[in-house]
Amino acid sequence: MHNEKYNLITILGPTASGKTAVAAKVASVLGGEVISADSRQVYRGMDLGTGKDYADYMVDGKPVPYHLIDIVDAGYEYNVYEYQKDFLRVFSGISERQKFPVMCGGSGLYLEAVLKNYKLIQVPVNEALRESLDDKLLWELTEILRSYKNYLHNQTDTESSKRAIRAIEIEEYYLTHPEIDTEMPEIKSLVVGVKFDRDSRRKRITSRLKQRLKEGMLDEVQRLLDSGLTPEQLTYYGLEYKYMTQHLTGQLTFQQMFDGLNVAIHQFAKRQMTWFRRMEKQDIDIHWLDGYMSLDEKLERILNWYNNPQL
Repeated sequence: MHNEKYNLITILGPTASGKTAVAAKVASVLGGEVISADSRQVYRGMDLGTGKDYADYMVDGKPVPYHLIDIVDAGYEYNVYEYQKDFLRVFSGISERQKFPVMCGGSGLYLEAVLKNYKLIQVPVNEALRESLDDKLLWELTEILRSYKNYLHNQTDTESSKRAIRAIEIEEYYLTHPEIDTEMPEIKSLVVGVKFDRDSRRKRITSRLKQRLKEGMLDEVQRLLDSGLTPEQLTYYGLEYKYMTQHLTGQLTFQQMFDGLNVAIHQFAKRQMTWFRRMEKQDIDIHWLDGYMSLDEKLERILNWYNNPQL
């Protein structure tokens, strides 16, 4: 059932778009395995807060194999360089087993690292640079980062001073060192996006947030704090972990936490869609599906695109 045009199917979309269920269904039908492209689902013990929909990997009573979820401990700062290396390892293994890889996620930088064959290098710590930036405010660091490039490649780089300093460190290294080629197989991906209209997306995000809080998302964050992670470490992971940590440490009431987090996730989903539109402008052809289509309809449309590459 595999064709020569594509050696990967990518299912992308903003948060709460239902993309995981679509990817698992496609992988099930094609005899494939799912490779996650989510920058936070790599962490063990961070399940509800990162939206690990484990149940979606069970299709027609059978588990669909998935990869790059729960691979490092919370507290570690995983990066796109490591992701690309891990993706290549998993992609090669799936292909060698003559299974079909399906990449699924909403982290634009991770998706592009694969789809656009970024040549990535491991950037070492520059202690002197870090010391020179240590007393600067976040807005000052943001301006410095902008001086390297007009468009901030990854919006999460400016979520905290720590992230901004690391991003500057990486940009400075790129300026002074030639890139080292990464051995990258030719990726020929059918790229499919799943989206809802804005109002529907907002309702789905709010509904899912309420559901995850009912399921114990605050307890999850408390366990991470109890395990020895500091509030500063958890705040590094942004969104859910930032607001819930602030609530659990007494900085926000429950309602303040909920309202602030709800707005932040809406804004995050909007940024994801902006990123995907930019990918399209940069010649990545995304075939969009209406989120309201049934799973079977989505599958039929994807298989039609897959089997008829000229469409």
